[in-house]
Amino acid sequence: MPLPPVRRRVAVVGTGAVVVDGHLPALRAHADRTELVAAVDVDPDRLDAFRGLAGGQVAGYTSVEGMLDAVRPDLVLIGTPPSLHREQAVASLRAGAWVLCEKPLCLSLAEYDEIAAAEDASGAYASVILQHRYGSGSVHARELIASGALGTPLVAHCQTTWHRDAAYYAVPWRGRWATEGGGPTMGHGIHQYDLLLHLLGPWEEIRAMAGRLVHDTESEDVSTALVRFRGGALATVVNSVLSPDEVSRVRVDCADATVELTHLYGHRNDDWSYTPARHVPAARAAAWRPPPHDVPSSHAAQLGALLDACDTGVRPPGSGREARATLEFAAALYKSAFTGRPVTAGEIVAGDPFHAAMHGGHPDWAPREHA
Repeated sequence: MPLPPVRRRVAVVGTGAVVVDGHLPALRAHADRTELVAAVDVDPDRLDAFRGLAGGQVAGYTSVEGMLDAVRPDLVLIGTPPSLHREQAVASLRAGAWVLCEKPLCLSLAEYDEIAAAEDASGAYASVILQHRYGSGSVHARELIASGALGTPLVAHCQTTWHRDAAYYAVPWRGRWATEGGGPTMGHGIHQYDLLLHLLGPWEEIRAMAGRLVHDTESEDVSTALVRFRGGALATVVNSVLSPDEVSRVRVDCADATVELTHLYGHRNDDWSYTPARHVPAARAAAWRPPPHDVPSSHAAQLGALLDACDTGVRPPGSGREARATLEFAAALYKSAFTGRPVTAGEIVAGDPFHAAMHGGHPDWAPREHA
């Protein structure tokens, strides 16, 4: 008889909406492989409400360190504001726990280096939630593009045009470099351009612009970029919180087909379309249909991939070079936008001001104490 699946002891850090709406359903979807044993929140009332919602014997703590010492979980899910991610991820790794953290994993490439060092010292891994890679539709699209079935990728568009009002930015940590790490480039569009990178592979050069057009924030409320990929494709990327008609879109025009995803906060197979070029026979295009199984992009899908990696003892997807590449793309976009010149992949290294902070200390963009 096959052995039952290993159940990982899980702790959540933060008990706000992203944990309630994203991580808790994911844990329930994998109840045969996970056991929620602890929750951490600085707000005792919110913590108690979450423990009641979660059910079972979930221990409550008001500090990460206290929880790690007492519980020693196998996996820590982090859903706190971005400024806390690096410290909480490093503490969890040092305690021997794997980490699955909300985006962004940290606020800079320098902070990422600290997480990577903690990984090396502990043997555990830290992954970032970028769940759009994990739906069956995106898995299928990536396989088709990578195999050459659609022909050479030539032109791409990546669009995150959302809307956030003044009340959204009234939350003290939003719109500030020290607590959010950036504007829609870091906090909103990262989902779509991460998927673009997943589909097209490494990029070579980026030219960008950014602006504060509406909101009174330290960081931008819109950014745009032109990107050249190593394979030759050219792409546009738009990240906005100023757009009344909200949509998330990724489109890749290949030599033999256009593949397009249109959704808002999550996708299923039906959100993907394939348009063959005129020279492509119908029988060939029919082979591009999405698979019969329909796995939505979700926390549950990514958690499943991480648990598979746990079971086999390998680095999970969404960690290591993959996680760093997405963060490097954000840093390069900001550097290009704020300096007015193109940025090439790999040029932002230790000693570069944009390695230490996404604003790069630029006088027009950095917080006053840095300007």
